[in-house]
Amino acid sequence: MLEILGTIGGNILSLPGILGLALGMMTRKLWLAAIMGAVVGVLETLAFAHWSFANVEALELSAGILVGVIACSLGCLIRLKGATV
Repeated sequence: MLEILGTIGGNILSLPGILGLALGMMTRKLWLAAIMGAVVGVLETLAFAHWSFANVEALELSAGILVGVIACSLGCLIRLKGATV
């Protein structure tokens, strides 16, 4: 359980969370933000695995993609709500 929480927390504070939120705030299309978040999650996981899928664990990859999609979607929603105020 601690490994899962640590992986999710690490991804939130790492590239998928921070860069995902910033990328999400650059678009007003929710589907595009979700795709960019997934790409950021995959690239971050591969970067820390030295660009080899052999070193990637399924838990790290799925957590990176999930956090990236959520962060980018949240950034997009922040932009949409901020534009209407």
